[in-house]
Amino acid sequence: MSQKILLDKINVPGIKTYDVYRANGGYASVEKALKTLTPDEVVEEVKTSGLRGRGGAGFPAGMKWSFIDKKSGKPRHLVCNADESEPGTFKDRYLMEFIPHLLIEGMITSSYALGANLSYIYIRGEYMWVYKILEKAINEAKAAGFLGKNILGSGYDLELYVHCGAGAYICGEETALIESLEGKRGNPRIKPPFPAISGLWANPTVVNNVETIATVPWIINNSGADYAKIGIGRSTGTKLISASGHVKNPGVYEIELGLSVYEFMNSDEYLGGMSSDRPLKAFVPGGSSVPVLPANLIYKTANGEDRLMTYESLSDGGFATGSMLGSGGFIVYNDTACIVRNTWNFSRFYHHESCGQCSPCREGTGWMEKVLHRIENGHGREEDIELLLSIQSKIEGNTICPLGDAAAWPVAAAIRHFREEFEYHIRFPEKIKNRDHFVAEPFSTVKHLMGIQTV
Repeated sequence: MSQKILLDKINVPGIKTYDVYRANGGYASVEKALKTLTPDEVVEEVKTSGLRGRGGAGFPAGMKWSFIDKKSGKPRHLVCNADESEPGTFKDRYLMEFIPHLLIEGMITSSYALGANLSYIYIRGEYMWVYKILEKAINEAKAAGFLGKNILGSGYDLELYVHCGAGAYICGEETALIESLEGKRGNPRIKPPFPAISGLWANPTVVNNVETIATVPWIINNSGADYAKIGIGRSTGTKLISASGHVKNPGVYEIELGLSVYEFMNSDEYLGGMSSDRPLKAFVPGGSSVPVLPANLIYKTANGEDRLMTYESLSDGGFATGSMLGSGGFIVYNDTACIVRNTWNFSRFYHHESCGQCSPCREGTGWMEKVLHRIENGHGREEDIELLLSIQSKIEGNTICPLGDAAAWPVAAAIRHFREEFEYHIRFPEKIKNRDHFVAEPFSTVKHLMGIQTV
């Protein structure tokens, strides 16, 4: 059994409530930090831990904290990014819903480290029931003296609020989130300046993901060095994985980074293998914005090494033969899945969620959706595949925020690894008119048709 840091007590009856959470060691990190550590010492522990942002980017959290401007004299803020919008990702919701005080404790300890006296949890509007759970937890923590003025007699003050977004994926980008929190349209800002210098209300601000902040209490209670011993290399600690698709045991799992993809996929402790006797076709390891990988690159890298659940191993080979750990949205496909249809579905999402600020993203995501829709519905043309590659290349790297990249990468990867499927859709439109075409006839059973000359 792997070590559990975040989910260790999630099944304790009543753990949602302050009394049960406190009885099980809750808020110990706040006591330790406020009574025995300076803010800088808390930051150093997080740096020592090697904890990387769990929202997708994987940037070292302690290093990000150390960038915050402490010399300007301006108020500082910690903002928790709970705008979990990445298709295939649902682990933050799980944490907030079932053990909300863990996030509240993390917010207090982390805010103390940053010298923030006013902090926010920005939650997506569709999580209204979770919003109510967090509000109740905050009120309980405040009643117990862990929020408000002079917390535990330390002289440290903190007010914490939950703010609901309006269901915009773009607000998962930290500067768009800040714009929305200020009451404006959620458009990403041009950087620099970075939020650590000029963020919320032009004050120094750190934005971290739910899972990242919820990990801080364990680090402070046990030490950054102990956390760094878990995992492998620069991928330290544990990671929550949202698993879905054609597997026996979908759900949220906490794994030690360094676990092999094969074991995660097939052991009874985790996903338990495929949900039927259909073979594995592809998987997306980090949510819809990362490149899809075909079966031959899932368990082994292109060099023949075991593929591991780490930032480095999943990206081994670059985008030619690798992908990204991202937010941990682990989506598994068997051979009845249509890669063209799934890619179109992702493109439809990114077109809908583009803020429209950048021309390449505003126009390009729409074009990709239309071309993919055309191919999937039997109206594809031979030149459409190269057209898609051309469009995605014009988007990638040419936008203010990463949404453009997130829209472009899956399209490029799908064509790179499954080009024959795209060609099949174009050459045999009558075969794919039924949306479940590969359920009745998986591509492996009709692939031989690609060798038959057609007029």
